[in-house]
Amino acid sequence: MRYLTAGESHGPQLTTIIEGLPSLLPITAEQINYDLKRRQGGHGRGRRMQIEKDTVEIVGGIRHGKTLGSPVALVVKNDDWKHWTKIMGIEPLPEDVDPAEIKRQITRPRPGHADLVGGIKYGHRDLRNVLERSSARETTVRVAVGSVAKALLKELGISVVGYVTEIYGIKADTSKIAGKSADEIRKMVEEDPCYTVDPEASAKMVQAIDEAKKDGDSIGGVVEVIVEGMPPGVGSYVHYDRKLDAKLAQAMISINAFKGVEFGIGFEMARKRGSEVHDEIIWDEEHGYSRRTNRLGGVEGGMSTGMPIIVRGVMKPIPTLYKPLESVDIETKEPFKASVERSDACAVPAASVVAECVIAWEIAKAIVEQFHSDQLPQLKAQIEEVRKWAKEF
Repeated sequence: MRYLTAGESHGPQLTTIIEGLPSLLPITAEQINYDLKRRQGGHGRGRRMQIEKDTVEIVGGIRHGKTLGSPVALVVKNDDWKHWTKIMGIEPLPEDVDPAEIKRQITRPRPGHADLVGGIKYGHRDLRNVLERSSARETTVRVAVGSVAKALLKELGISVVGYVTEIYGIKADTSKIAGKSADEIRKMVEEDPCYTVDPEASAKMVQAIDEAKKDGDSIGGVVEVIVEGMPPGVGSYVHYDRKLDAKLAQAMISINAFKGVEFGIGFEMARKRGSEVHDEIIWDEEHGYSRRTNRLGGVEGGMSTGMPIIVRGVMKPIPTLYKPLESVDIETKEPFKASVERSDACAVPAASVVAECVIAWEIAKAIVEQFHSDQLPQLKAQIEEVRKWAKEF
């Protein structure tokens, strides 16, 4: 199972093609639009989210609400394209047009962004050719893909929820979700402006975001994704590229501006003894094997244990600042303040939705690759068989 995305931030549309989905999976545009709307929300978002009202158009692979087994094609139109048709036009420029006269050219790279290195790599003197694709706008269709993956996981009894645990050093009290299901956590998150689970911390986060925006600055944070209902044994210990946690880590770090990832209690393990880290194994007739704790985050030896998978990612502050840092103009080599594009003071809440979706995709992909998955009913039967086998092992 795989997908590709195409499109630029201010181009006509964003497109994705998903290959390898089981047939007979119920999918509607309404499901996907729900997640697209969540991605556009959260306190700290900028003016672009007021311009775009992201909705998906399903243009292939689904008939009468169910997948066919053929590739699924999804399109999200950019409403702002109408203002960029000349700047981002597809057709070649007339011969008598001086490229230097094209509006919105960028020659001053932003520190911390892909601008300069991307220009060097692909030979672009106009750095807009870099930022248009490296922009986090591309995550719009990755959320659409993840929404499809979540629909598949739901059919298999697996739930995925993402939320914010920290913004600018302000940490949510995650003990508030102890014993709660993924659906209960989601309800708490969706009622909160910062997509977190602690109203008191959320109020402080809102204040920090507003202060950063007022100062022309940006702030980052940490998001957590919980996967509930996993059968044991998804992934493998036999090769590095089949380890489930390795795939999840790559997915998390692939999100724009993400710079770190951890599982369970994560880097706290470095400050504890083994007896304080590893999860004791227990068994009972009702549940079969489980763990007394879940400090390792639901993965052992590169495989799911059946416990909830807990993975966190850290997002740096967005590098586009209204109070820009010093840079160098690549044409004159003179020092200048970096270019400014529309941006967010804080995109951590929105990033929690992206994280939820990319993790859901990797989980779904790992399951589809491991089990016979041409048809959804066959896949569901196999997953139930594995759960029964593991319980009675």
